[in-house]
Amino acid sequence: MLPDLALVLHIAAGAAALALGPLAVYTARRRGSSTRLAEGYHWAVLGVCLSAVLLAALDWSRLWWLVPIAAGSYALALLGKLAGKRRGSRWAGLRVHGQGGSYIALVTALLVVSAGSPLAWMAPTVVGSPLVARAARGARSRGAASGVLAASRPSQPSDTRAGTRA
Repeated sequence: MLPDLALVLHIAAGAAALALGPLAVYTARRRGSSTRLAEGYHWAVLGVCLSAVLLAALDWSRLWWLVPIAAGSYALALLGKLAGKRRGSRWAGLRVHGQGGSYIALVTALLVVSAGSPLAWMAPTVVGSPLVARAARGARSRGAASGVLAASRPSQPSDTRAGTRA
């Protein structure tokens, strides 16, 4: 009963994270839907991580390897979440790297479980890493333009604080 429930939770959290991941990485960093997407992605990855640890604990000799992979995936998602709360080009790039890296780990897990071939372990990293690097460069350039200086230019759409008007 408990292993089945843990697996259902793991699959549900993984499906949510896979659906939210691209939206969280590629949406503009504005208050509102993009931050809610990033927050949802973070919690979904945490759910995947915790359910993976539970699954591993229930069948340690066979599934122990889930623990370090889950911890690494969540560490990247947490990096993305924390960096997303900071301003500036460096933080914008780290946000994308964290969220993108955790998403690559999720896709890798899905392909390994589905296909089981050695290619499934490598393909997401080979395909995803250049995409994440490109998105991070774009985020850094947007962050440099609107990061630290955004507080002095509240009329920018990326900085919509309550009580500030152009």
